[in-house]
Amino acid sequence: MEFPRTAGVLVHPTSFPGPYGIGDLGAEAYRFVDFLTRARQSLWQILPLGPTSYGDSPYQSFSAFAGNPLLISPDKLVEQGLLPPTAVTETPPFPADSVDYGWVIDYKNKLLRHSYEHFQATGHADRRAKFDWFCGEQAYWLDDFALFMALKIYHVGQDGGVWNTWPEDIARRQPAAMAWWSTRLADDIRFHKYLQYLFFEQWLELKGYANQRGIQIIGDIPIFVAFDSADVWANPGLFHLQEGGSPTVVAGVPPDYFSETGQRWGNPLYRWWEMSQTNYAWWTARLRMSFTQADIVRIDHFRGFDAYWEIPASEETAVVGKWIKGPGQSFFEVMVRNLNELPLIAEDLGVITPEVVALRDRFNFPGMKILQFAFGGERNSQFLPHTYDSNCVVYTGTHDNETVLGWFNNASPEEQRHVLAYMNVPNGDNISWDLLRLGYASVADMAVAMMQDLMRLGNEARMNYPGRSSGNWQWRYRAEMLTGEIADQLKVLTELYSRIREQE
Repeated sequence: MEFPRTAGVLVHPTSFPGPYGIGDLGAEAYRFVDFLTRARQSLWQILPLGPTSYGDSPYQSFSAFAGNPLLISPDKLVEQGLLPPTAVTETPPFPADSVDYGWVIDYKNKLLRHSYEHFQATGHADRRAKFDWFCGEQAYWLDDFALFMALKIYHVGQDGGVWNTWPEDIARRQPAAMAWWSTRLADDIRFHKYLQYLFFEQWLELKGYANQRGIQIIGDIPIFVAFDSADVWANPGLFHLQEGGSPTVVAGVPPDYFSETGQRWGNPLYRWWEMSQTNYAWWTARLRMSFTQADIVRIDHFRGFDAYWEIPASEETAVVGKWIKGPGQSFFEVMVRNLNELPLIAEDLGVITPEVVALRDRFNFPGMKILQFAFGGERNSQFLPHTYDSNCVVYTGTHDNETVLGWFNNASPEEQRHVLAYMNVPNGDNISWDLLRLGYASVADMAVAMMQDLMRLGNEARMNYPGRSSGNWQWRYRAEMLTGEIADQLKVLTELYSRIREQE
């Protein structure tokens, strides 16, 4: 589907300021929405919202349906009577501009357990009724997820206990074992359901606040799910797994200019034919949940719907593999029938074939244009704005890139000259906003700026280094950095280039 001419900002809630070591869905999130309103933005793009696993990556989650409990605001729990005020009177001296996940996970889990015990002891009838309704309404994924998390923690501890290392009867979900463990871990299961209840209540309230101000949320989902997830454990028949539960083949991309061994992601691959026999019921439920959490959804690695790189699980790199045809057009035809509208953005970066372009265009999904990719090489790059069709989203950069300032400072002299000549600016003194202006002025229907670029920050504020196993996803900004001056400057560009979306 096509979208109106609009503009917005990409920043994940973990990057918000606050006293609890990680950004959350409390006051600073609402302050950010007010910032967008003042700047006359219509879009807020986020990363996946799921509970993160090893490496703290939002793209490796324990569930394709659940929310991340670390985003729950303790202050809102206090306001709602779900946490005693004394629980938050003293907080550890967390760093203000980064997330120390080990420290945060330990602190917040204890705080959330305190909230659960407080709820169990003092919860009013109406609040309990809302919780029970939520559990019933979301049972189709919540029951499996809550049991999965309780089992993981029981067997090894937080973030431990990969499901195929559990005792065979529960790893294989034998009915007697499912019943026994559900009774044995009943309180822990209820605790994890409670966390999801809190997350969805806070997130949907925040989303409603944004929507009322004419701001739509752009969500994000990876095409593949993590092996160590409730999704794979609860639906083993939908994935290529061997007898012991381990994957037989895994996802990745083949060797290219950037990596001589390719990228071995390790995600299990779908049995697309089996999924088609149920009218893609699991994917329908997944996208329906995604459209509950967000108004528009970006699908990471869109090309995998046309063809994907299949790597034998025994291989340590992505060198050995083969292209396998994906479900293609038939999949999206079913999704249209099941869900009516598909407000999707196709992440179509990297080596894209004509078949992928045809699939994207067949359903009128906007692709992505990254301005950092436009310069220094061919002079008619598809990422240069004069080559765009309007049905696309232009970005200064993404979570996987350097900041604009960091990128420009590290660029070759030839690339820098190309950038400055194309934009007709004398130097790179204001390169972050010069590139932002270029995107806003383009014909792209949607233009999205990274928060780090609005703040003119260097690579000290980079969110992710692909291929680096630790030290990612940590950046936070300090409260004083989100200024009215930035909002007013952004408003000028938004109005100048007609990216104002009138409220319906």
